[in-house]
Amino acid sequence: QVQLVESGGGLVQAGGSLRLSCAASGIIFSTKVMGWYRQAPGKQRELVAAITSGGSTNYGDPVKDRFTISRDNAKNTVYLQMNSLRPEDTAVYYCAARRAIVASYDYWGQGTQVTVSS
Repeated sequence: QVQLVESGGGLVQAGGSLRLSCAASGIIFSTKVMGWYRQAPGKQRELVAAITSGGSTNYGDPVKDRFTISRDNAKNTVYLQMNSLRPEDTAVYYCAARRAIVASYDYWGQGTQVTVSS
């Protein structure tokens, strides 16, 4: 059974930082592309960041230079370090996993709420 379990969300003031974690089980983690998505109320889900098995990364434009995605294959965990948070970063953040050869994500976590106050 595949499980992706996010943690680390919460309430933070604008300009602050949070670190999200996503612990994976039931998959060969080291072979997967891991992604972080977010969805704010009334908005479409959007890609925040992704990291390949080899460590290559890409970021959504709104978070470039503020967020950093990383992975620890020994711990089957992917992280999202979020700095200089803004109220517009408020959303539910989801962890996702996919095979490298496909474009769509196969597995999703339940999400963790991030709220940034002004």
